[in-house]
Amino acid sequence: MIQLSLAEVAEAVGGELTRGDGTVSGKVTVDSRAVAPGDLFVAVPGERVDGHDFLGAAAAAGAVAALTTRPDDALPCVVVDESVAALGRLAAAVHTRLAVGDLVTIGITGSSGKTSTKDLLGQVLTTAGATVSPPGSYNNDIGLPLTVLDADGDTRFLVLEMGSRGRGHIARLCRVARPDVGVVLNVGSAHLGEFGSADGIALAKGELVEALPAEGTAVLNADDPRVIGMAPRTRARVVTTGTSAEADVRAEDVVLDEAGRAGFTLVAGGARAAVRLQVVGAHQVANALSAAGAALASGMTPEDVAAALSAAVPRSRWRMEVTRRDDGVTVVNDAYNANPESMRAALAALAGLPARRRIAVLGAMAELGPGAAGEHERLGRDAVAAGMDLVVAVGPDAVGIADGALAAGAREDRDTDRGAVRVPDRAAARELLTEVLVPGDVVLVKASRSYGLEVLAADLLAPGAGA
Repeated sequence: MIQLSLAEVAEAVGGELTRGDGTVSGKVTVDSRAVAPGDLFVAVPGERVDGHDFLGAAAAAGAVAALTTRPDDALPCVVVDESVAALGRLAAAVHTRLAVGDLVTIGITGSSGKTSTKDLLGQVLTTAGATVSPPGSYNNDIGLPLTVLDADGDTRFLVLEMGSRGRGHIARLCRVARPDVGVVLNVGSAHLGEFGSADGIALAKGELVEALPAEGTAVLNADDPRVIGMAPRTRARVVTTGTSAEADVRAEDVVLDEAGRAGFTLVAGGARAAVRLQVVGAHQVANALSAAGAALASGMTPEDVAAALSAAVPRSRWRMEVTRRDDGVTVVNDAYNANPESMRAALAALAGLPARRRIAVLGAMAELGPGAAGEHERLGRDAVAAGMDLVVAVGPDAVGIADGALAAGAREDRDTDRGAVRVPDRAAARELLTEVLVPGDVVLVKASRSYGLEVLAADLLAPGAGA
């Protein structure tokens, strides 16, 4: 972060400084456990804990001040009406200063693949200049400002992931940090229950391209009709990505190796360059093309983009993490989140991995609205069609997955080919898998984040799990 005096912080957020006039020389954080000397601590009231209860801990760790909704004796405070909104105002003020220079800001949105694409793009741009790209899914009103505040005068590229749970959310994030390049990946079923329809999701995701300046670039996935349909909504130059011959940035000759990693020829601007991805799944081709489109719009050459994509590795937790146990069982932890599109992509990736048996351990998908039951039943059918040898539906909200698999011809048996079973919770799933997994099996663990199946994946990889 650029250094700011407490008076400058107070002015940026419209707050009142209680005392002192130190300088924020470190980072901005909402986690008192991560505070280091010179940091600014932002006290965020939460559902379970209130950051104001940890002001003493932040002061003891060396925080120079805190952004709060009330004064405190522990340390100087910049007092505001609402700390999250003030965090956004602080980030906007810093971004305005940085944007005067050579900073290129890239925003990424979509129903799925945002974090994977952000991770690829961050690694690609790092080869061309100092890059700030957030860890994990820092894509909301707290995470995005924190990412912006990690940038400083040396930052050349700022990569921002933008999530949305309703109309106006992405537009608000764009007011914090106006992007020069906007990337829209896809319009799927994630949060369908909150948006009401796929068209409603498209309206919200398209706020990103509406925020672009005329001299900016919109990178749109031409393989998704609702995404390419956003082109008239932007003043910016449009660059299309996809597998069709008409796409500006496209993949040709796509192949998967025995580990399920894609190779292809990147075609852009009359150039052709070979790419060999280190991430698993055919769906990563679309993510890589979107990252390539953004990198090209930021000034890189196709050859340099291809080389950097080929060197990029998985960065964020619980997204197609492939780990082989000592006993020969392979666990694919893709449990960070789930929607119908990402579930099908994970099943396809699993089907492409060499295995004695392929076992899909699936929890429910949240926030799908009135069509949730049908989507879960359809997922079970898709699992059978993808060649799963055993489908394990975890929890009462996931029983429709097993129902769909059984309707598609699976048998209600854990020990036969094409079986499907229901288990009540993670503990029961762990017990069943401990009994049935044998060397050569590959097991996928995936569900919406709220169901916590990453804990099950961790249990399967714990020392002695295969004993």
